[in-house]
Amino acid sequence: MPERSLLAFLPEEAVRVGVSAEDWRGAVRAAGERLVASGATTDAYTDEMISTVEDLGPYIVIVPGLALAHSRPAPSVLRTGLSWVGLSSPVEFGHAANDPVRLVVGLAATDHDGHTGALSQLARMLSDAKRLEALMTAPDAGSVRQIIADYERANP
Repeated sequence: MPERSLLAFLPEEAVRVGVSAEDWRGAVRAAGERLVASGATTDAYTDEMISTVEDLGPYIVIVPGLALAHSRPAPSVLRTGLSWVGLSSPVEFGHAANDPVRLVVGLAATDHDGHTGALSQLARMLSDAKRLEALMTAPDAGSVRQIIADYERANP
């Protein structure tokens, strides 16, 4: 897998669908729990992601229905990684144009540069509305990873 591969940063234990969250904090916490489960971060990073939204607002809701939860590189990041949380019911983040959110992608980076290739790949993959919808409605982690694998094979 090339270093910029999304699947390299997104092991199956980092993916969950059908997650219930009462509010945006719960949605971000779920993404953080998947980062912890995959060994990318400690629990402290989840709190840092929540604090980022509390301090800077819902700018992490980058397109309709999708939030990219993250914080600064920190000691709580053990390795660069992604998490993927599909919500069973959308939640409001307070973003005027892009709420409600159905999908939270968590990003943890050890530095400011090591994840840029994966982020570029993620942006290209999510720019296709049909693929984004398929990813948002995928029934399980294996399906999410298969859609991503198919995209990466077609777009090396």
